[in-house]
Amino acid sequence: MDQDQDRPEERLTFWQMLLSAAAAAFGVQSSKNRERDFTKGKAIHFIIIGIVFTVMFVLAVVLVVQTVLSGVP
Repeated sequence: MDQDQDRPEERLTFWQMLLSAAAAAFGVQSSKNRERDFTKGKAIHFIIIGIVFTVMFVLAVVLVVQTVLSGVP
């Protein structure tokens, strides 16, 4: 008998989803984690985390560029 059928549905934690989104954004997501995400995660959660992660990344890049340019005479 398959062991996965004996266990209750496991859900991903917020940190697992966040790390998976970050790894996927940088192209270093392992196939093991990707498979876990597709079987135990919900698409809407990854979509929301992906959008928030992207916005924060863009804002961080803008902040770094502005900081560097403000030091240029």
